[in-house]
Amino acid sequence: MTKRKLLGDTDPAAYDTMLAFERYLAKTSLSKIHAELIKIRVSQINGCSFCIDKHVKDALKIGEDPRRLFVLSAWKETPFFSKEERAILALADAMTLIAQQGVPDEIYNNALDVLGQTYLTEVMMAIVAMNAWNRIGITTGREPQ
Repeated sequence: MTKRKLLGDTDPAAYDTMLAFERYLAKTSLSKIHAELIKIRVSQINGCSFCIDKHVKDALKIGEDPRRLFVLSAWKETPFFSKEERAILALADAMTLIAQQGVPDEIYNNALDVLGQTYLTEVMMAIVAMNAWNRIGITTGREPQ
């Protein structure tokens, strides 16, 4: 791939808009572990190697168990994730792959029941933000350093 310009290099206001999204998320009650699980899982689905690398490192720094990160792509088949995390990961999968089947009522309603409306909204916004970052990263050719 040819070298492509980063968003902040070509339009700092656009980059600042994405950073404003991150500032919003930092003020929510979303746990740091939940935030990193969302970032990693969404990035796995989208194939953004830069973001996977970055957020695995970030998750390890805040104490996430490496074993859970090793099996995150197969989260449905492991006992390592809580009921809340499973609801978050199911929603992250559905929202990221939204063109395939939308977000089924079963997934949304389970997340609402398990997380409550406020936390569900925060989770949804984190999923939206990470999908946006992945699309920017992949389009601009970001790679792990």
